[in-house]
Amino acid sequence: MYSKIRTINYKNELLAGLTVAMTMIPESLSFAILAGLTPLTGLYAAFLMGLITAIFGGRPAMVSGGAGATVVVLIALAALHGVQYLFAAIIIAGIIQILVGVLKWSQFVRLIPQPVMYGFLNGLAVIIFMAQVAQFQFDHDGVTKWLSGSTLYIMAGLTGLTIFIIWLFPKISKAIPPSLVAILVVFAVVYGFNIETKKVIDIASVSGSLPSFQIPNVPLTWETLMIVLPFSLVMAGVGLIESLLTLNIVDELTNTKGNTRRESIAQGAANITNGFFGGMGGCAMVAQTLINLNSGSKSRLSGIIAALTILLIILIGGPFIEQIPMAALVGVMMMVAISTFKWVSFGLIKRMPKGDIATLFIVTIIIIITHNLAIAVLIGVIIASLMFAWNNAVRIQAETTIDKMGYKTYKISGPLFFGSCTHFSEKFTPLEDPDKIIIDFAHSRIADMSAIETLRKIVNQYEAIGKTITFNNLNKESWRLLKASKLFP
Repeated sequence: MYSKIRTINYKNELLAGLTVAMTMIPESLSFAILAGLTPLTGLYAAFLMGLITAIFGGRPAMVSGGAGATVVVLIALAALHGVQYLFAAIIIAGIIQILVGVLKWSQFVRLIPQPVMYGFLNGLAVIIFMAQVAQFQFDHDGVTKWLSGSTLYIMAGLTGLTIFIIWLFPKISKAIPPSLVAILVVFAVVYGFNIETKKVIDIASVSGSLPSFQIPNVPLTWETLMIVLPFSLVMAGVGLIESLLTLNIVDELTNTKGNTRRESIAQGAANITNGFFGGMGGCAMVAQTLINLNSGSKSRLSGIIAALTILLIILIGGPFIEQIPMAALVGVMMMVAISTFKWVSFGLIKRMPKGDIATLFIVTIIIIITHNLAIAVLIGVIIASLMFAWNNAVRIQAETTIDKMGYKTYKISGPLFFGSCTHFSEKFTPLEDPDKIIIDFAHSRIADMSAIETLRKIVNQYEAIGKTITFNNLNKESWRLLKASKLFP
């Protein structure tokens, strides 16, 4: 198992952790500012989420931090009631996530179909890429404008140089993460040639102190709970869906199995800690996780290093990090977006069922339009489930035979459940059938209460005209459902 690898390449883990930290800082700052919070609120979340989940999470090499998917949910709460209510909501969201893990509900992530996963990744890739394009804009008197002239050319050139280095360097050496090399080279070019360009400091300052413990200053009343609970439920759901999907992605990339229950509990514990220490909370971060894996990380060490690096930057390294050119970080994230996108999905269009293709595109489009990953995944699962139910509903068949005794046998194939009940009922002709009817379930099964109710109605129709029905070859589960329903005397 991946989580049981004994040998650790400390150089790879160190460099991967440093690279992840560099890419987490501007993202955490941007999300915090977007939510109307102080920049340090985002950095505290990156440190606390990253450290706790790296140590206690469901698998190695996953990275968590102050993610936009979760903080966007809380923007309205902070605007209406203040930041203290936001911290209270984060604590309750963490408690909910722990309960999901303890009750083992996190395993339901396995029900997410592959087309939904592809749509999730494609939509996420587009969002990541477009967020980087936004760095080529600036705000002037409340109006968003594009960079122009030499400012635009320099930004574009440095971004292109970053992308080129990330593409080229692995062909030369795999000893150092290409993203880290690209950041250092672009940093050196900017300061070696004294180039004026956008830097991290232009977003916000990253210097501060250790996070301190504080109980959210909100009334401990039922009214307060009713205010924050809806936001907490949505945040908990969004965070778990994104985290468990990220875990699934890492599982696929490494051919190993993570622990969804443990990840849910770790995410909850990290969010509770955020609420008490002034962080904006968060969840797993797909882009940073992919950077971590591509940098050679195979253990929990890189995540711990990334979190501690962010803490050191907050305490003493701010002045240096603030001078990193944004173009370097934009280039790194653009390459992440390109690698995240499932290009293979285009090749599958002609080979996959039309329903799966539709699901993939619907999920992708919803994510791009709404930026709500959880809602998109939920809608995708609902669509895929409905299509699955419909396909199974129309496939139920009944082959009829009449033996020497004059008994008519209906040999059923396909599951009998709520979706197939109507088609099942249409197979029977009570008025035309002989007095003795046998329904053979050797190639079918009774799946739910709708199926039992349908059988009861059919039996009543035959008995009303003096005819009898016998059920043959019921499996144990079907027989148990029939007995438990008490619909048959």
